[in-house]
Amino acid sequence: METIFKRQQDFFNTNQTKNIEFRKKQLKKLKTVLLNNNSLLNEATFKDFKKSAFENYTTEISLLIHEIDLALSGLSSWSKRKKVATNFANFPAKSYIIPEPLGTVLVIGAWNYPIQLSIAPVIAAIAAGNTIVLKPSEIASHVSKALAKLINFNFEENYFHVVEGGIAETTELLHFKFDKIFFTGSSTVGKIVYQAAAKNLIPVTLELGGKSPTIVAKDANLKMAVKRIVWAKFLNAGQTCIAPDYIFVDESIEKHFLELLKLEIVKANYSIQNDNYVQIINDKNVQRLTRLINTDKVFFGGQVHEKERLIEPTVMHNCTFNDLVMQEEIFGPILPVIKYTNINEVIVKIKSLPKPLSCYVFTESNSVKNTVLNEISFGGGAVNDAIMHISNSNLPFGGVGNSGMGSYHSKYGFDTFSHYKSILDKPTWLEFNFKYSPYTNLKKKLIKLLLG
Repeated sequence: METIFKRQQDFFNTNQTKNIEFRKKQLKKLKTVLLNNNSLLNEATFKDFKKSAFENYTTEISLLIHEIDLALSGLSSWSKRKKVATNFANFPAKSYIIPEPLGTVLVIGAWNYPIQLSIAPVIAAIAAGNTIVLKPSEIASHVSKALAKLINFNFEENYFHVVEGGIAETTELLHFKFDKIFFTGSSTVGKIVYQAAAKNLIPVTLELGGKSPTIVAKDANLKMAVKRIVWAKFLNAGQTCIAPDYIFVDESIEKHFLELLKLEIVKANYSIQNDNYVQIINDKNVQRLTRLINTDKVFFGGQVHEKERLIEPTVMHNCTFNDLVMQEEIFGPILPVIKYTNINEVIVKIKSLPKPLSCYVFTESNSVKNTVLNEISFGGGAVNDAIMHISNSNLPFGGVGNSGMGSYHSKYGFDTFSHYKSILDKPTWLEFNFKYSPYTNLKKKLIKLLLG
């Protein structure tokens, strides 16, 4: 690891990665690698999750190809120096901002979308002109091996390299003085990464999680709300950081809402054989999720098949915040429903909890919509939809507070892996003397006039 880190630092210092054409060449190569090895990546995700090729493309590969295409089209513009106005105190001069790469960066990926959440930050880091060490999650072990094989064969070690391993290897990597660390994962591990980075004053981006609430108001288009909520919740068997974690539903429509949920889940016919469902990642998470299911509160589903690592789409009702399922981020196919009578009480409750990564509200009322959007702090979200905001690269993706810091996707990712260097460029043919001694009242008046 030390050798890889040193070689990447040395290569960065040759300034080759600052060349825009070099960056574009690497992005095109990465796109080719992903497209030409689609079968290998499909096989790896199937071994880890039993995920279908269709879902692997739509939730992983397609998003990466889109990000690469956006970077290729926007890179020349993003990397240009930007002229800004110069104040009178510095006349005559010009001022501009130069985007520059941070240097050698560490990207630590997550297991739930192991290709997308590893490679998307890498695309941004390449576009910004950095060298990259990628540490995929060891939990999705087959994808980790596939990424290491593809990347390390197609890219030079001193530029972009995958390091495999678990806690020991990650801990070792955190000892090096990277110029940036980008981490996707749990808040618990995020705190460890943040503490390690702080020792060397390394800037970090943390993409974490939390319990993302969904509010269903009494005036919501229930049929459409249920259709979108069920898809968003049970995609990847609920192993999605921005999935609706739990539902607040107006008590006047609760029974109808629950019945529609059941009908929609039945209609979807979730199963691995139907290519629309996946396994829970490992036995540990199956056991954790099983403990969260209170059989007395199960409205629909609730069956666990431990050997196959499958948990049926499960809806729980009559839930409260005292339930075990409401004590942690679920990250699985369990949907607790909590009824409410007053939207203001819902907002007060959500605001009392750690800030979530996402929040969703289903309503036809501008008043309800604007109240939720203006009063609740969260990373990002949607009105009358769920999860789909991640597919719009014009929106920055990231958390706030306990759900993370910093954002990425498209230009926002370029910004995350760049430093914006401020320059005052001044000629030598003219100089006013009001800033030099001897100081006088007239000079003071001039400075006050110019600077305020």
